[in-house]
Amino acid sequence: MIRSFRKFFTFVESQKHNWYLGIFYEIIRCVLEALQFVALFVVLDGLVHDSITTQTAIISFGIMLASVLGTILFWDLAHAKEGEGSYRTCENKRIQIGNRMKYMPMGYFNSHSLGNLTSVATATMSDLESMAFVVIVRTLVGVIHAVIFSLAMCYFNWKLSLIFLLGVILFMIINTMLLHCSRRLSPKRLEAQTKFMDAVLEYIQGMGVVRAFHMVNQSNSAMGKTIEETQKKNMLLERRRIPYIAAEQIVLRIASAAAAFCSIALFINGTLEMTYCLMILVSAFMVYSQLESAGEMFFMLSMIDASIDRVEEINQSPQIDIDGKEQHPARLDIEMRDVSFAYGDKKVIKHVSLVVPQGTTTAIVGPSGAGKTTLVNLIARFWDVDSGSVRIGGIDVKDYKLDSLMKNISMVFQNVYLFPDTIENNIKFGSPNAAHEDVVRAAKAARCHEFILALPDGYQTVIGESGATISGGEKQRISIARAIMKDAPIIILDEATANVDPENEAELQKAIKALTQGKTIIMIAHRLKTVKNADQIIVINQGKIAQQGTHDELIKQAGIYADFVGMREKAIGWKIKADNLA
Repeated sequence: MIRSFRKFFTFVESQKHNWYLGIFYEIIRCVLEALQFVALFVVLDGLVHDSITTQTAIISFGIMLASVLGTILFWDLAHAKEGEGSYRTCENKRIQIGNRMKYMPMGYFNSHSLGNLTSVATATMSDLESMAFVVIVRTLVGVIHAVIFSLAMCYFNWKLSLIFLLGVILFMIINTMLLHCSRRLSPKRLEAQTKFMDAVLEYIQGMGVVRAFHMVNQSNSAMGKTIEETQKKNMLLERRRIPYIAAEQIVLRIASAAAAFCSIALFINGTLEMTYCLMILVSAFMVYSQLESAGEMFFMLSMIDASIDRVEEINQSPQIDIDGKEQHPARLDIEMRDVSFAYGDKKVIKHVSLVVPQGTTTAIVGPSGAGKTTLVNLIARFWDVDSGSVRIGGIDVKDYKLDSLMKNISMVFQNVYLFPDTIENNIKFGSPNAAHEDVVRAAKAARCHEFILALPDGYQTVIGESGATISGGEKQRISIARAIMKDAPIIILDEATANVDPENEAELQKAIKALTQGKTIIMIAHRLKTVKNADQIIVINQGKIAQQGTHDELIKQAGIYADFVGMREKAIGWKIKADNLA
């Protein structure tokens, strides 16, 4: 139990003061609550000695009133601090997770499921938010309350006080066994919860495929299995804790009964006054009141432990922006020196060296799976190279702060992601303080102003998640407008026109021309008219540079590029449409 509390108070970091102050108020509340026994003692003493007077009633009432009002006051103060500590802690941790994810290598997201990250940021943090406030306080205060009241019994008889303390000790021994059981099962519960989150996300994201292939029943079955597994883990936890909780309650009841029995025996022997005997009989089953109610919550300490471990696992994940500095390079040429990179054991880039002079256009072509996208992602430092170096302006990208690096780079992806927000906010995502006029100017340059105005609320139209309510070509043009707003000197285009229909392509090409004017451009493309005017063409095959040169140079050489142009069809994983070669 001590280990769990220590881990928790380490976890809360800057909110320790709120928690410590809240617990301090709880201790005062326990002491004030104990005053009710003093009021009771005054009345019992008056009854035993037949000395009840108005003054006795006033004193008893005054003590009870002070106890009740003080208890209410410090209960309110304690809950205010504990509540603030709980919610602020979870707020800070969510922000920490979000900030850390911005600087994780993209490989982390490949090796860790989206469900795991989603589960930690939502369900796990919600568990901590709701459980920590109740469990940590109630368990800790339950023990403190029982100890304070047990020690208070020393006033009547120290032997009886020892009986009450013995009950607390036996309770804690059983509780330790309970926590060991919980520590074995809590991680499995969280694992089931993560699998359930994975299944939900997979079910939602794959709904189109599920319907297209009439696999609704099978998908429902898979979802049902994860729900059933989650239910089993939760039920197992509940079943395993019942014997321990029953044992704890029995121990406390026996201790209370033993104290009551001993008080009567001591009174009969003449070693305990009647007043004291009556006080013990009345209070015997109240000493453990809060410890009994807290008993069921001790089991959840291990759940909090496991939840903290899951959160800290993400907060201890690798970052790629540890030693970087704010850089302001005098030039913006790009150089790769003997770069190699692998996804796990699969080597994708093998000893690649190339130079992209400032202000030029470089086209990267090659078969599907050759490593083209990985290559440009290494430039943007989505991953760190395994060997060699990537340099911008003569400075290794590892020496840049990530924000400093990305100020110089805009990327337009084949699969565009738009946020479920207004179109205007999506366009100025990288420039949140931009004026509306600047947004309109970028939209016009990206050839999307007209279709935006045709929408119900114009620039304030809220688009669906990932831009689901507009067409693919419109999403691409909005993403180009976003890149124009950023106005970075280096532009990376990752097959930005690959999935666009002919009607949108002409507009998209105009938008790309506006975006790339006077920039350093690296483009991945399969369409001949997109690449043939590039200053240099890099042909990638099996992670290596197979050919390099201009269109006129490469067309004369036997090899992949000549096959690409000459055959006008799929060659080594490519497909060229005849209308693109006209």
